[in-house]
Amino acid sequence: MKIFKRYLPFLIAVLAVVLDQVTKYIALTHLKPVGSVPVIGGVFHFTFTTNPGAAFSLFAAEDQRWIFMLVSSVAIVLMTAYLLIDKSSTPLFRAAIGMVLGGGIGNMIDRIVAGEVVDFLDFCLINFPIFNVADCFVCIGTGLLLLAFILDWRRELLEARKRSAEAQDDTSRS
Repeated sequence: MKIFKRYLPFLIAVLAVVLDQVTKYIALTHLKPVGSVPVIGGVFHFTFTTNPGAAFSLFAAEDQRWIFMLVSSVAIVLMTAYLLIDKSSTPLFRAAIGMVLGGGIGNMIDRIVAGEVVDFLDFCLINFPIFNVADCFVCIGTGLLLLAFILDWRRELLEARKRSAEAQDDTSRS
Protein backbone atom coordinates (compact mmCIF):
# COMPACT_ATOMS: atom_id res chain seq x y z
CA MET A 1 0.00 0.00 0.00
CA LYS A 2 2.91 2.37 0.71
CA ILE A 3 4.20 1.92 -2.82
CA PHE A 4 0.76 2.76 -4.20
CA LYS A 5 0.59 5.90 -2.03
CA ARG A 6 4.07 6.89 -3.17
CA TYR A 7 3.38 6.47 -6.89
CA LEU A 8 -0.31 7.48 -7.01
CA PRO A 9 0.46 11.09 -7.99
CA PHE A 10 2.63 9.89 -10.86
CA LEU A 11 -0.13 7.55 -12.06
CA ILE A 12 -2.57 10.47 -11.93
CA ALA A 13 -0.09 12.65 -13.83
CA VAL A 14 0.34 10.00 -16.54
CA LEU A 15 -3.43 9.60 -16.80
CA ALA A 16 -3.82 13.38 -17.13
CA VAL A 17 -1.19 13.58 -19.87
CA VAL A 18 -2.70 10.66 -21.80
CA LEU A 19 -6.27 12.02 -21.59
CA ASP A 20 -5.08 15.48 -22.53
CA GLN A 21 -3.01 14.37 -25.52
CA VAL A 22 -5.67 11.97 -26.84
CA THR A 23 -8.39 14.64 -26.68
CA LYS A 24 -6.10 17.20 -28.33
CA TYR A 25 -5.31 14.71 -31.10
CA ILE A 26 -9.03 14.19 -31.67
CA ALA A 27 -9.54 17.96 -31.70
CA LEU A 28 -6.73 18.39 -34.25
CA THR A 29 -7.92 15.61 -36.56
CA HIS A 30 -11.69 15.96 -36.32
CA LEU A 31 -12.54 19.40 -34.93
CA LYS A 32 -9.97 21.64 -36.62
CA PRO A 33 -11.47 21.08 -40.11
CA VAL A 34 -14.97 22.10 -38.96
CA GLY A 35 -14.04 24.76 -36.38
CA SER A 36 -16.89 24.40 -33.92
CA VAL A 37 -19.53 21.82 -33.05
CA PRO A 38 -22.38 22.80 -30.72
CA VAL A 39 -23.05 20.20 -28.04
CA ILE A 40 -25.68 22.31 -26.31
CA GLY A 41 -26.36 25.24 -28.63
CA GLY A 42 -25.34 28.57 -27.15
CA VAL A 43 -24.16 26.90 -23.94
CA PHE A 44 -21.33 24.44 -24.64
CA HIS A 45 -19.48 23.84 -27.91
CA PHE A 46 -16.38 21.98 -29.00
CA THR A 47 -14.48 24.85 -30.67
CA PHE A 48 -10.99 24.41 -32.05
CA THR A 49 -8.46 27.12 -31.28
CA THR A 50 -4.83 27.40 -30.31
CA ASN A 51 -3.24 29.40 -27.54
CA PRO A 52 0.41 30.51 -27.67
CA GLY A 53 0.33 31.78 -24.09
CA ALA A 54 -0.50 30.54 -20.62
CA ALA A 55 -3.86 29.42 -19.29
CA PHE A 56 -6.79 31.33 -20.76
CA SER A 57 -4.46 33.11 -23.27
CA LEU A 58 -2.48 35.03 -20.66
CA PHE A 59 1.08 35.96 -21.70
CA ALA A 60 0.35 35.26 -25.37
CA ALA A 61 3.09 37.59 -26.66
CA GLU A 62 6.10 35.75 -28.13
CA ASP A 63 8.68 37.14 -25.64
CA GLN A 64 6.45 36.33 -22.66
CA ARG A 65 5.80 32.75 -23.86
CA TRP A 66 9.42 31.74 -23.22
CA ILE A 67 9.32 33.19 -19.70
CA PHE A 68 6.15 31.21 -19.00
CA MET A 69 7.70 28.03 -20.42
CA LEU A 70 10.72 28.49 -18.13
CA VAL A 71 8.51 29.07 -15.07
CA SER A 72 6.36 26.04 -16.00
CA SER A 73 9.42 23.85 -16.44
CA VAL A 74 10.79 24.86 -13.05
CA ALA A 75 7.37 24.19 -11.44
CA ILE A 76 7.19 20.73 -13.07
CA VAL A 77 10.69 19.85 -11.80
CA LEU A 78 9.92 21.15 -8.29
CA MET A 79 6.62 19.24 -8.06
CA THR A 80 8.31 16.04 -9.22
CA ALA A 81 11.16 16.49 -6.74
CA TYR A 82 8.68 17.20 -3.93
CA LEU A 83 6.72 14.03 -4.69
CA LEU A 84 9.91 11.96 -4.75
CA ILE A 85 11.33 13.42 -1.52
CA ASP A 86 8.29 14.01 0.71
CA LYS A 87 6.68 10.96 2.25
CA SER A 88 4.52 12.57 4.91
CA SER A 89 1.92 14.52 2.92
CA THR A 90 -1.67 13.32 2.76
CA PRO A 91 -2.96 11.23 -0.15
CA LEU A 92 -5.28 14.11 -1.13
CA PHE A 93 -2.36 16.54 -1.27
CA ARG A 94 -0.23 14.11 -3.32
CA ALA A 95 -3.10 13.35 -5.71
CA ALA A 96 -3.73 17.07 -6.20
CA ILE A 97 -0.05 17.67 -6.99
CA GLY A 98 -0.25 14.78 -9.48
CA MET A 99 -3.19 16.46 -11.22
CA VAL A 100 -1.40 19.82 -11.47
CA LEU A 101 1.78 18.07 -12.62
CA GLY A 102 -0.02 16.08 -15.33
CA GLY A 103 -1.90 19.11 -16.61
CA GLY A 104 1.29 21.14 -16.70
CA ILE A 105 3.13 18.43 -18.61
CA GLY A 106 0.24 18.02 -21.07
CA ASN A 107 0.30 21.70 -21.99
CA MET A 108 4.11 21.80 -21.98
CA ILE A 109 4.18 19.02 -24.60
CA ASP A 110 2.09 21.22 -26.90
CA ARG A 111 4.28 24.27 -26.30
CA ILE A 112 7.45 22.34 -27.06
CA VAL A 113 6.11 20.47 -30.12
CA ALA A 114 3.92 23.15 -31.72
CA GLY A 115 4.71 26.40 -29.92
CA GLU A 116 1.09 26.69 -28.83
CA VAL A 117 -1.56 24.76 -26.91
CA VAL A 118 -4.67 23.20 -28.47
CA ASP A 119 -7.90 24.31 -26.76
CA PHE A 120 -11.39 23.07 -27.57
CA LEU A 121 -13.77 23.16 -24.55
CA ASP A 122 -15.95 26.22 -25.05
CA PHE A 123 -18.54 27.32 -22.46
CA CYS A 124 -19.96 30.05 -24.67
CA LEU A 125 -22.94 30.77 -22.39
CA ILE A 126 -20.70 32.70 -20.00
CA ASN A 127 -18.14 33.82 -22.61
CA PHE A 128 -15.40 31.90 -20.77
CA PRO A 129 -12.01 31.41 -22.48
CA ILE A 130 -11.74 28.16 -24.45
CA PHE A 131 -9.64 25.56 -22.59
CA ASN A 132 -8.58 21.90 -22.65
CA VAL A 133 -8.34 18.77 -20.48
CA ALA A 134 -4.90 19.74 -19.11
CA ASP A 135 -6.35 23.04 -17.90
CA CYS A 136 -9.12 21.08 -16.15
CA PHE A 137 -6.54 18.95 -14.32
CA VAL A 138 -4.54 22.04 -13.29
CA CYS A 139 -7.62 23.90 -12.00
CA ILE A 140 -9.20 20.93 -10.20
CA GLY A 141 -5.81 19.93 -8.77
CA THR A 142 -5.27 23.47 -7.51
CA GLY A 143 -8.70 23.45 -5.86
CA LEU A 144 -7.91 20.11 -4.21
CA LEU A 145 -4.56 21.51 -3.00
CA LEU A 146 -6.44 24.35 -1.35
CA LEU A 147 -8.84 21.85 0.22
CA ALA A 148 -5.91 19.74 1.45
CA PHE A 149 -4.31 22.82 3.06
CA ILE A 150 -7.59 23.75 4.77
CA LEU A 151 -8.16 20.19 6.05
CA ASP A 152 -4.56 19.99 7.31
CA TRP A 153 -4.87 23.37 9.02
CA ARG A 154 -8.16 22.26 10.62
CA ARG A 155 -6.60 18.98 11.81
CA GLU A 156 -3.65 20.84 13.37
CA LEU A 157 -6.01 23.31 15.03
CA LEU A 158 -8.12 20.50 16.54
CA GLU A 159 -5.00 18.69 17.75
CA ALA A 160 -3.69 21.89 19.37
CA ARG A 161 -7.03 22.42 21.13
CA LYS A 162 -6.98 18.82 22.34
CA ARG A 163 -3.41 19.20 23.68
CA SER A 164 -4.39 22.45 25.39
CA ALA A 165 -7.43 20.83 27.00
CA GLU A 166 -5.32 17.86 28.16
CA ALA A 167 -2.73 20.25 29.62
CA GLN A 168 -5.46 22.12 31.52
CA ASP A 169 -6.83 18.81 32.84
CA ASP A 170 -3.36 17.85 34.05
CA THR A 171 -2.90 21.25 35.72
CA SER A 172 -6.29 21.13 37.45
CA ARG A 173 -5.57 17.63 38.81
CA SER A 174 -2.34 18.77 40.46
